[in-house]
Amino acid sequence: MSKHSSRASDRRLGDVCVRPPAFSTAVRSLQRRSGGGVRDFQEIPHTGSNGWINLLRFWKDGRFSLLHKHMENTFRRLGPIYRESLGSQSSVNIMLPMDIGELFRSEGLHPRRMTLQPWATHRETRRHSKGVFLKLVNGTEWRSDRLLLNKEVMVASAVRRFLPLLDDVARDFCHSLRQRVETEGDGERDQRSMTLDPSPDLFRFALEASCHVLYGERIGLFSSSPSEEAERFIWAVERMLATTPPLLYLPPRLLLALRAPLWTQHATAWDHIFSHGASLSHTHTHSHTLILTHTHTHTHSYSHIHKLTHTAVPLQFALFELARNPDVQERVRAQVLSSWEQASGDPQKALQGAPLLKGVVKETLRLYPVGITVQRYPVRDIVLQNYRVPAGTLVQVCLYPLGRSPEVFECPERFEPSRWAASGEGFRSLAFGFGSRQCVGRRIAENEMQLLLLHVKHILEALGNISQIFITLRLAHVGFIGVTFRVITVN
Repeated sequence: MSKHSSRASDRRLGDVCVRPPAFSTAVRSLQRRSGGGVRDFQEIPHTGSNGWINLLRFWKDGRFSLLHKHMENTFRRLGPIYRESLGSQSSVNIMLPMDIGELFRSEGLHPRRMTLQPWATHRETRRHSKGVFLKLVNGTEWRSDRLLLNKEVMVASAVRRFLPLLDDVARDFCHSLRQRVETEGDGERDQRSMTLDPSPDLFRFALEASCHVLYGERIGLFSSSPSEEAERFIWAVERMLATTPPLLYLPPRLLLALRAPLWTQHATAWDHIFSHGASLSHTHTHSHTLILTHTHTHTHSYSHIHKLTHTAVPLQFALFELARNPDVQERVRAQVLSSWEQASGDPQKALQGAPLLKGVVKETLRLYPVGITVQRYPVRDIVLQNYRVPAGTLVQVCLYPLGRSPEVFECPERFEPSRWAASGEGFRSLAFGFGSRQCVGRRIAENEMQLLLLHVKHILEALGNISQIFITLRLAHVGFIGVTFRVITVN
């Protein structure tokens, strides 16, 4: 095991993981004293009753970019449930599987999650359709659209259709990367190496794969000079994600009326995203496009964004963890090579024979979740941690604290893909959401990441001695900065 793979909060003695307490002594003492009947909603521990003062503190302390750490620290201080008010938004936050299960059992036939009001306001002012992602008012209409989309991208027959398209892009990406290492790297032939930041390349890979699945065409992002339009689209997605968190707690229409710079930046980024999706939709109208034509530009735009955030960023973290855990990397490589040989080059069979690849993806998303929360509004009163939570309350499952809690995972700071081989307790892996509201592009993203790792393990080995990463929040993903990898080609 790498000397850097263990952190201060996860001390090990030999092979024994010493688990620090997840919650403070004061919190545990309070929990012991709170026996008896179900307690009132107002008794749930909270971070402060005035949402606007809390919002000012967030802004002053720069917590919007570290919201995942704020949640983790607040759970340690207040216990496994707490209330929080920020600006005009109030929620109950939870993190333990038993509470998560109770929440999902109360979601009803048409589950609701928090409306991303800045996104909805942009659609309303530009007169765009809100699409299945933002459609909340008409539950029947939402459910009908969602069931149609599930047939196109979620069921096994759909996976078999788009898997060859993803495989083509993954092969080309790895071929391009190997050529780059062999041309620009140092060392002997077949053992050349170079240090690089994979982030830009992985974003281009995600966009290329997205276009190939959605439109059945390649847009040439692996060439030496990718298009300026693609680069602008990636920039627009990053700008949109960066401006969304503070806008969640402010009245968007007021900012629109005041022509606030924050809103202008957000709306401009969305305009470019929609323009990009519309241009691709009009240019490529092939019969084997895998997304229903009735979903229009809004679905294409969401699909691009989800593909970028749900694949490019987790792939960076997966390579990072494999680089600093060479023992894990070697186990994955051995299984991949064996499975590939037995599958005779069939990508679907190769993935089925290499379950560690799926474990790598799940373990990466446990430690570095793409989204920070999964939200629901229960349709009936429920009891969480012996507190009554009224129907219609916004309840958030906080994924970063969940994935790193010693109450839920043994040695949570250790990167161990094999921990997912056993079924274990439910409601522990929620990076793509849950149930009928889970990410519609889940199957595409999962297979895309596994295929890329499958082909990378054939020809490349990531090395690294990085002991620390710095994570910042951009609403739909957490990303790291200042990390590069040394990649070595192998026979």
